[in-house]
Amino acid sequence: MTEHTIPSADILSGWRKSSYSGTEANSCVEVLDNYPQGVPVRDSKTPHGPALVFPAAGWSSFIAAVKDEALPS
Repeated sequence: MTEHTIPSADILSGWRKSSYSGTEANSCVEVLDNYPQGVPVRDSKTPHGPALVFPAAGWSSFIAAVKDEALPS
């Protein structure tokens, strides 16, 4: 898999808090929908920092595993 990053995630608009983020104020993951190269993900505590861009299929698999509680602890 090729790694993709966006060095400064604040250049993009439309970020939303993931519905799977924790309820604590400092544990938010934000995602950006409809990005052509994949699914950008960033830490809400560092909005000017980088974002990782995951292939859409990989992100969907990850979310399905979270929903199914299939990730090892």
